[in-house]
Amino acid sequence: MPIYASLTSAYAKAIYLDGTRRFSSIRPEYVEPTKQYGADNYTIEQIDNALAQGWITTEEHQQTLAYRA
Repeated sequence: MPIYASLTSAYAKAIYLDGTRRFSSIRPEYVEPTKQYGADNYTIEQIDNALAQGWITTEEHQQTLAYRA
C-alpha cells in the first residue's frame, strides 16, 4: 500500500501540533513515516511540547528524535 505524503503530514500535524490524534489511532503503516515527518519538519520544542501535553508518549518522543540524528 502506498504511503501518501498528504496523509503523513496531516497525521503529524494532528499528533504533534494539535493533539487531536494519537499514534494508536492512525493506520499502522503510517506510524514510522509520521514520526520521520515530525522529526524533519517540526522543531525540538514542538516535539517536546507534544510530550509535555501528553499527546505522545516518552517512547514515541525518543523514537521521533532518533530520526533527527
